[in-house]
Amino acid sequence: MRFRYSSKHYLLLVVILPWIFGYKVVYAESLKKELNNQKTSLLLNQKFQTELNALREKYHFPGATAAYVLQDGTLGLAATGLADKNTQTPMTPNTRMLSASIGKTFVGATVIALVNEKELNLNTPISYWLGDRPWFDRLPNHADITLKQLLTHSSGLPDHVNSTAFINTVRNHWQEKENSFPPERLIDFILDQPALFPAGKGWAYSDTGYILIGLIIQQVTGIDYYDQIQKRFLTPLNLKFTSPANHRKLPGLAAGYTSPHNVFGFPVKSTTEPGVMAWNPAMEWTGGGLITTAQDLSHWGAALFKGQAMSGNYLPQLLNAVPIQTKNNNKGYGAGVTIRETSNFGEIYGHAGWIPGYISSLRYYPKYKVAIAFQINTDVNVKQHLSEIETRLANSILSSQKRGSPKNN
Repeated sequence: MRFRYSSKHYLLLVVILPWIFGYKVVYAESLKKELNNQKTSLLLNQKFQTELNALREKYHFPGATAAYVLQDGTLGLAATGLADKNTQTPMTPNTRMLSASIGKTFVGATVIALVNEKELNLNTPISYWLGDRPWFDRLPNHADITLKQLLTHSSGLPDHVNSTAFINTVRNHWQEKENSFPPERLIDFILDQPALFPAGKGWAYSDTGYILIGLIIQQVTGIDYYDQIQKRFLTPLNLKFTSPANHRKLPGLAAGYTSPHNVFGFPVKSTTEPGVMAWNPAMEWTGGGLITTAQDLSHWGAALFKGQAMSGNYLPQLLNAVPIQTKNNNKGYGAGVTIRETSNFGEIYGHAGWIPGYISSLRYYPKYKVAIAFQINTDVNVKQHLSEIETRLANSILSSQKRGSPKNN
C-alpha cells in the first residue's frame, strides 16, 4: 500500500522539520558552550594548582590545601605536598587543619544572628550579662565595655595569648591530656591588668574579648557555643569537614610543624599519631576553636559575604567596622571580619588564622564575588609571607574573572 501525502501532512512537515533541526542546532550550541565552560574551568583549576605548587617550592612548607568558589558557585580545589612528613602521607583537598582565628567569623555571625533575633544588643554594656561573675570587677574597663567593642577589638582589653603568665603556664601544662584552660581560666590572665586604652577609643586585637563573647552567647541562649554554630551554620550550609577542635583526637588532621623555639614549648610536630594532637587545642574556644578544610572555608566565605549564611539583611551589621590603626589606615574590623578598604582587587573581607603548626586564610572579593581560602601545615617561614601568598592565589583566579554585579555582595 502506498502512503499518500495530503496537504495536512505537508503542513505538518513544514512545521515540525524546522523545529527538529532548530532544536538540534540549539542543543549543539548548548553542548559546545558547556564543553567550553568545562575546559575554562579545568584550565583555571590547573592554573590555581600550579600557583600553589610554586608557592610551596618557594617557601618550602610541607603541604597546603586551597579552594575557591566563583560567582556562579563553581568550586575549585588544590592540594600540594605532604600532610605528614614522617609517613609521607600526601595532602589532599579533604585533609583537615586547625583554622585558628578564622573561627571568629563564626562567633561574629552568631552574635549578629542573635541581634537580629532580638536576643542581643550590640550597644549594651557587657555588665548586663556578665556583671554577676565574681571576677567581673577586676576586668579592665569592665564598667564601660559594650558587646560591639568586644566584637571589633575596641574594648581596650589586653590579650591573654601574649601575656607572660599565660605563655609560662602553657609551657608547664601542655602535656596534660585534658584542657587545662577552660574559658574563665583564660580570663584570669588579664584580671587586674591596666586597660590598653579607654573603651571605644582605640584598637587592639584581643582573643580574651572573644572568650567573653562566647560566655555571653552561652548565657543568653542556654546552649553550648559549638551546638549553636552546628545548628545555625555547619549543618544548613553542609560544612561537613568543619567541627570543634575541643579535644586531642581530631580525625583527618594533618600534622602541623612549628619552630623548636616556639614560645609555648610545644613539640615541633603537632601530632603524636595520625589524627591525635600532642597538645590540647581546646584552649582556643571562641578565639578560634575549629578544625576544617580550605574547601569548607571557601564555601563559608561565599555564603557569609554574599548574605546567604542566614536570613535577613545582616551584612551592614557584620561589616560595620572600626578602623585598625595601621600606617596606611586602610583596614577595619567588623563583627569577626577584617575589611581591607583598598587593594589590587578592590575591597577584601575575611580573616587569617595562626596557631603553632598551622596557617589559614579566608578572603572574599566582593567586586568579583569570589571566595578563596588556603591552609598550610606549618607556621615556619610562612606567617610573614601571608599577604604575598594571598595575593598570588587571588591573582591566579581573579585575573580571568568578570566583576560581579554591584547590587549585591
